[in-house]
Amino acid sequence: MRLLNLTHPDLTENLAIDEALLVEREMQPERGEILRFWEVPYHAVVLGSGGIVRDDVDVEACQRDGIPLARRSSGGGTVLLGPGCLLYSLVLDMEANPALAGISTSYDFIMGVMARAIGTGATMEGSSDLAIARLKFSGNAQQRKKRFLLHHGTILVNFDLGLVPRYLRPPPRQPEYRKGREHHSFIRNLGGTVELIRQQVAK
Repeated sequence: MRLLNLTHPDLTENLAIDEALLVEREMQPERGEILRFWEVPYHAVVLGSGGIVRDDVDVEACQRDGIPLARRSSGGGTVLLGPGCLLYSLVLDMEANPALAGISTSYDFIMGVMARAIGTGATMEGSSDLAIARLKFSGNAQQRKKRFLLHHGTILVNFDLGLVPRYLRPPPRQPEYRKGREHHSFIRNLGGTVELIRQQVAK
């Protein structure tokens, strides 16, 4: 697996890089799998491929504060990114590991590896979240081609959690374990440093 610590200054270019890596591996599978880390040095909202802006985002607040909106190629929910949030992208060969062939089994496998890497009581919750004591610190989503998959993940390390309800509406679809909680009582920071989490996951 190739490790990339690669952040482009532009958010949309960062998202395009992931999609390009997926397409490249699909066309040239011999180039192997990838783990990429990247960060966004300013606050921005990113919707999943099927996200609806009016349902997920307080557009007026984003416009007022100059918060850009973008859309990624993978599914999943809408997220607020920014300083203190580590992003990781995996491009994985589904033929190399039978657990990756199914959507649910791939999440079980990847989230299990991530939980063990992070430690501190991290568990998989819902279909694609990581949490500690049922407080979410990581959301994840996938895009799949014929042979390779792209797995996007966010990790809240030292993020300004108070900004989330300012720009994001409560999602229309929620995992059962959320139990209707507002953002402030549902999410948490992992703590530590971005560099430490990067090292644990890479190892």
